[in-house]
Amino acid sequence: MHRPDRVITKKIEPLLTTTEVSRMLHVHPNTLRRWSNKGIIRTHRVGPRADRRFRRDDITRFLTQLKENGGNPQKVDMASR
Repeated sequence: MHRPDRVITKKIEPLLTTTEVSRMLHVHPNTLRRWSNKGIIRTHRVGPRADRRFRRDDITRFLTQLKENGGNPQKVDMASR
């Protein structure tokens, strides 16, 4: 029986759904989808239906930048993400 000398484990970060993030941001899911389509907020596509998923760190950064620019999502700096 083969036993590896070391086991490599990678912690997989749970991704958030559109519904979860829209509740966090207090916006309608369609608003979140529109922001995703425009590139205002970073999204990842998963599965055969290419469902949107969001990383918690990306949402935290988005919220921080949103506060800094007076709440205008159009002014969120994509380069810093």
